[in-house]
Amino acid sequence: MATESYRQEDDCGDFNDDDDIDVDDDGDDDAWIEDEQEEIPSVCLFCRSTFMNTDEVFIHCSKEHNFNIKYVCTMWKLDCFGYIKMINYIRKHNPSTDVFKDEDNISNPPWNSDDYMYPIVPEDPMLQFDIDDIESLKLADITDCSTDSTVNHSIVEDKLNQSVTMTTKQYESLLNKLKESDERSKQLEENLQRVLEDMENMKSVTRNVMLSQASSNVTSNDDNNIIHTDNTCIDDSDDPYFSSYGHFGIHEEMLKDKVRTESYQDFMYKNTEVFKDKIVLDVGCGTGILSMFAVKSGAKHVYAVDMADIIYQAIDIARENNLSDNITFIKGRLEDIKLPVDKVDIIISEWMGYFLLFESMLDSVLYARAKFLKPDGVVYPDRCNISICAINDLTLYNKHVKYWENVYGFKMNCMKTCVVREASVEVIDKNVVASSVSVIKEIDVCECHIDDLQFTSDFTLTTTTTGPITALVGYFDIFFDKYSTQKVSFSTGPDSIPTHWKQTVFLLDKPIDCQEGTVLKGKLSCRKNRKDTRSLIIKITLDNQSYTYHME
Repeated sequence: MATESYRQEDDCGDFNDDDDIDVDDDGDDDAWIEDEQEEIPSVCLFCRSTFMNTDEVFIHCSKEHNFNIKYVCTMWKLDCFGYIKMINYIRKHNPSTDVFKDEDNISNPPWNSDDYMYPIVPEDPMLQFDIDDIESLKLADITDCSTDSTVNHSIVEDKLNQSVTMTTKQYESLLNKLKESDERSKQLEENLQRVLEDMENMKSVTRNVMLSQASSNVTSNDDNNIIHTDNTCIDDSDDPYFSSYGHFGIHEEMLKDKVRTESYQDFMYKNTEVFKDKIVLDVGCGTGILSMFAVKSGAKHVYAVDMADIIYQAIDIARENNLSDNITFIKGRLEDIKLPVDKVDIIISEWMGYFLLFESMLDSVLYARAKFLKPDGVVYPDRCNISICAINDLTLYNKHVKYWENVYGFKMNCMKTCVVREASVEVIDKNVVASSVSVIKEIDVCECHIDDLQFTSDFTLTTTTTGPITALVGYFDIFFDKYSTQKVSFSTGPDSIPTHWKQTVFLLDKPIDCQEGTVLKGKLSCRKNRKDTRSLIIKITLDNQSYTYHME
């Protein structure tokens, strides 16, 4: 689930541990005050024209489309709920204005369904208009939506207030309908409140997080497998992370990664006995593809959670495939949501980032495991590891490092330091691999704790060719093992089919000349950057040289 969005450090100087010490804020509460949000432009109800506010939209609709909101609200007796449903009906079906002059359907408008209480266009400013302010709109006289003729307001009122003769049976039927409407109105009010809260959550930044920013702030209780954290918080830097997953492009890239997607599909379709009649939680559901795989594999119900706006498309996708009854989508941060059930049998998630741990989404999976998974439940994938090897790739080295020795006749050697310290993501040709492979970290996702995700590991590499070692390369392997009769795994290494994760390259500032059979001993430490817990700081010691790399 990783995005390729690295940034260079502003300071090309040496990195050290002091770079990661948080600066005291001296209790400056002003730092927490959110910037005033820009007003979202309002799109016309009947064309693509855009305006600065809803008042301008209604004036435009009155002049250009012969749609007078005052007349419509009066004729159809719209309250705030009726208005919201009508706007969503227009957004979804793009009807002609003739619909709004059909007096025969006043008792049963086409937008009468409760389905129209949910926004068709997320954060639609037209839904936030208060119809109590409708009289303040500077529109022309109330007009019939189908003609240019002016209609007297009092005539409309008289027409709507005419006496009606009905039988006792009709009267009793009307009373029953009124009672049902009253009950439905209460339900709609609750639904509206949830919708408004959801829209508000989309605009605001969550300040509190229940996950730690560093292993020093984390303790684990082995008895109840609950992860405790100190009082830590996240800042606005999390917003770009979630918003990046709201765009379709990254999901298209992940779905087209056949190694990734088909591995999940093969595991679930080949092990239906694992999922049969199980309750499943999909952490970071995206388009809902894993949730749908689970349903097709026999899951009783799936709860799909995602903070990004892509979840709205996932809802439509599930509906389009007739799976709405089997999947409940929950929009929100995993650490903040409440499930309709106490515990689940299985957690599925595609949480892996570059170098496996970049973006720290595994933190959320472990939180979900502690809070929502049954004692005998399982997380898939359930095992993974990180490996490194050495490469001899002078073409890559010259492209990124040696290039700075002569740039249009100028020396820019100071740039080498910046480039080397920024880990890059590349597809590495298997033919440039120049050493054995060393597994530096193994993770059991069903048992590990959050402090296991920061580690230091010794490694030994034996060169397989004679020549310069220009970089170390990191990659990961994923396993679907536990309780399965047909095990599935995949690798992101240079010897395997390329995935969207590619490989992580740690360039050396100077190549190391080696003979075939040379033994290189080193140490690698991986920890979160305290300034941005979704990024990593990786320190490598090799051949008595130390290097610090940032993945951001």
